Amino acid sequence: MFKPAAFGELPGWRDDAVAEAWSAFIASCSALATREPWREACAAATRISSPASDVTRRFFEQYFKPWQVKSGDGAEDGLVTGYYEPLLRGARTPGSRYRYPLYGVPDDLVTVDLAEVHPELKGLRLRGRLDGRRVVPYYDRAQIENGAAPVRGKELLWVDDAVELFFLHVQGSGRIALENGDSVRVGYADQNGYPYRSIGRLLVERGELTLDQASMQGIKAWAREHPNELPALLNSNASYVFFRELPGNASGPPGSLGVPLTARRSVAVDSRYVPLGAPVYLSTTWPNTARPLNRLMLAQDTGSAIRGAVRADFFWGYGEAAAREAGRMKQRLRMWVLLPNGYPIPAPAAGPAQPPASSQGDARSTP
Repeated sequence: MFKPAAFGELPGWRDDAVAEAWSAFIASCSALATREPWREACAAATRISSPASDVTRRFFEQYFKPWQVKSGDGAEDGLVTGYYEPLLRGARTPGSRYRYPLYGVPDDLVTVDLAEVHPELKGLRLRGRLDGRRVVPYYDRAQIENGAAPVRGKELLWVDDAVELFFLHVQGSGRIALENGDSVRVGYADQNGYPYRSIGRLLVERGELTLDQASMQGIKAWAREHPNELPALLNSNASYVFFRELPGNASGPPGSLGVPLTARRSVAVDSRYVPLGAPVYLSTTWPNTARPLNRLMLAQDTGSAIRGAVRADFFWGYGEAAAREAGRMKQRLRMWVLLPNGYPIPAPAAGPAQPPASSQGDARSTP
């Protein structure tokens, strides 16, 4: 549900360097400019030749109205987590070092869009395979890893670390550094249809990690100490992501909106509540601190773990610093969506339908 607000109510609105979000906003307009009521605001944006923060702040105040996002029970507080674009080491062919494959979409994977029969289930898709005349569940992670699925010949690349590959599945996109100095960008293409199961939560339930230790960094440390137990742990998550090779000249990985994500200015949301492409304003804190983080961002992605109205996944970008911040981020959140003047305020979402499959993978923020 949306509550009318004023720009003066947004914490830190006058202090945010909103010009840093301008390129992300222009990217959203590339997908929204022909739609009403985005047309006027996106057209006006093309007339701004010098997007300094004072100019862009006045632009948003003139063409948009802020609405505070609240959950169905009226709660203002929610959760923000983080994700990033990882870097792995790999090769085009397997070898003694590069033993773990990234697969493209198998030929026998079948996708059923339930909205074609039940429009109220828009966004809900089932995946499976044909067994005679029946559609049955697709192979789970363990079956794929053990060779049951017909994925031979679908290898895109091979990497040197099973844990890093697992987190590439979680993030949904990343870069593979080859030994000749080239870099290949890969992204989400499809998934085997199983819900994601958090291996961090499983380790906590088994008493092997505390809740504070169950971050991406903590899970990687556990994996280094328990190499023999690692395959069974990874296979406890039946979900499996298939990849595609992406153009290398894009400024960032593509999000669900179909535009490249902008580091620290793009965010994933639940698109049942927040329109994809819309500017959103987050009020939270920096990871593991009480230091305020108030920022204008663009809702340009979704994810299977990003469920609920006041829920966001903060895209930190690429590299070690981005991985560190994303792995630690699990903060309290308040959120506003900026909608163009005249935008019809949507009714609360109903039913069990999930948001469209994200280009960013499994369930990024819950390792």
